[in-house]
Amino acid sequence: MNWSRRNFLTSLSTTALVLSLDDVLALAAPQTSQPAQQTGSRPTYDAVPRPAPKGLPSPVAGTPLDISFIDVARQSGLNAKTIYGGEHKNRYLLETTGCGVAFYDYDHDDWIDIFLVNGTRLDGFPKGQEPLSRLFKNNRDGTFTDVTLKAGVGRAGWGQGCCVGDYNNDGWNDLFVSYYGQNVLYRNNGNGTFTDVTEKAGLLQSKTRWNSGCAFIDYDRDGHLDLFVANYIDFDIKTAPLPEAAGCAYKGIQVACGPPGLQGGKNILYRNNGDGTFTDVSQKSGMWDTIGTYGLSVAVSDIDGDGWPDIYVANDSTAATFYQNQKDGTFKDVAIEAGIAYSPDGKPQAGMGVSIGDFNRDGRFDIVKTNFAGDTDSLYVNLGDGNFDDHTYMSGLGVNTRYLGWGVGFFDMDNDGWPDIFICNGHVYPEVDGTAIDAPYAEHKYLYRNLRNGQFEEVTAQGGPGITTPAPGRGCAFGDYDNDGVVDVVVNCINSLPQLLRCESTTGRNWIKIRTVGTKSNRSGIGAKISVTTTTPDGAKPFIQIDEVRSGGSYYSQNDLRIHFGLDHSAKADSVEIKWPSGTTDKLTDLVPNHLYVIQEGGKILKTVAMGASSQSKALTTPATASKP
Repeated sequence: MNWSRRNFLTSLSTTALVLSLDDVLALAAPQTSQPAQQTGSRPTYDAVPRPAPKGLPSPVAGTPLDISFIDVARQSGLNAKTIYGGEHKNRYLLETTGCGVAFYDYDHDDWIDIFLVNGTRLDGFPKGQEPLSRLFKNNRDGTFTDVTLKAGVGRAGWGQGCCVGDYNNDGWNDLFVSYYGQNVLYRNNGNGTFTDVTEKAGLLQSKTRWNSGCAFIDYDRDGHLDLFVANYIDFDIKTAPLPEAAGCAYKGIQVACGPPGLQGGKNILYRNNGDGTFTDVSQKSGMWDTIGTYGLSVAVSDIDGDGWPDIYVANDSTAATFYQNQKDGTFKDVAIEAGIAYSPDGKPQAGMGVSIGDFNRDGRFDIVKTNFAGDTDSLYVNLGDGNFDDHTYMSGLGVNTRYLGWGVGFFDMDNDGWPDIFICNGHVYPEVDGTAIDAPYAEHKYLYRNLRNGQFEEVTAQGGPGITTPAPGRGCAFGDYDNDGVVDVVVNCINSLPQLLRCESTTGRNWIKIRTVGTKSNRSGIGAKISVTTTTPDGAKPFIQIDEVRSGGSYYSQNDLRIHFGLDHSAKADSVEIKWPSGTTDKLTDLVPNHLYVIQEGGKILKTVAMGASSQSKALTTPATASKP
């Protein structure tokens, strides 16, 4: 018998062996030679930083980055400050989480726009002066125009996350925004305006919930996008403890209480009825039969490679949740068996953000998760068969324990075909500012370059002022807003203006983008798995990379739905294969680089746009060919 972690845990139920919970978790956790440490569980602990791993020589370590990120938010017109809780002191946990952001092409002109979720304060604001979530239209010249009121998406309240998908298959991607309170579903009218259809769609909630991360997902593969909404805690300001009364402290500083000791929220799954309405199937689907709670960020992906989308939730101060799709309308939490619930030493972590990608190019999707200060961030490598190994220390991510991570993403910053990692940091407690006992409230980002050997090199110091300048970051999203062929990052900060980190690259490498349009599958193509094959420089073997069209992710945020692939110096993409949620597979060959391809299910290329430094459209000189294998 092949003794995987899952097989071992399953075998316990058929034996007379009696172990304590700690024994089981220790055996279930991946083995590591590193000493145990306390993780980011709140509120108080002392972390022991661990030395960087000694890895194999890398072909790129120490070489110039040829990449610099510059914050151009002010000159680009992103001038709306995100308001969220008190700036110097917080009474409740509600004031700490901040908001997400979306790179969202709402008008389908293939220039991605920006939606910034906003919050509020406990004391409120005079009528007409409330902070609003903001939609900024891309002017195609590096600037944006605030079209919030015209579009009809200006809403006040404790905004949390956002996600995008065409829930009614009318050809226009819609917008869902989660709130502490009542969520909102905006139907895209296709003319630059939106209609609030929350009540009409059956998404009104009977009680106040702290809704957090969200994602559209076609979990039953019927061609209609369903909706998953994580929940943080069951919070009532009338009964929530105050720090001075409950004695809540972080390293001796009085701070907001929670989440340990507070009642965790229940995650929600809404099934799309196919007629513009949804039905709550949370309990029926098995969402509530889990040990994880305090849900924050959500990632949806076919993580186990069986063709059905799964759901991974980063939970604060407890085990992460891996909802494995059972292909019959139900889910089962197998995070512990899979090895992606706890730290390497079997302890719960305070998870914040999450991203999915194939960082080691083995054809399987891996997971990166950000955690609380004093702990490392987590990198789980996919071993296949639904099993993972904690690769945090072997990969080089274990060198950093000081900062608190939120938004995160696998993204190919240098177009070499190997996903790198960006992490957005910021402390949760503004009370730490002015003290010498912990990291500051505003923190710089982390940037890790993929060394192509299973390891990453931290290149934060070489990443430019957009990386090294401290900011109170929360949600971040990834996309090429200026269509110059390199991926940029937008960051939603807390009680501050946003950041728009333009990537300036001198690598000269090629790339392609793919935008999917479903027919039998959902119109957005969410869940479509894309593989791109090029030829290695020596021609010895094919160079294959994979990605997937996803809703949600990072921390409370939405990335550009156009999928970007770096091609290094390859003169073409030999083949692009798309496996659609419906089961259809399309294959296109000989794609010219440095173009966007809009591909309809069935293999038809609807649109081809040449992009680059000038970002001007022109027709292809060499048409691609499409076939159905």
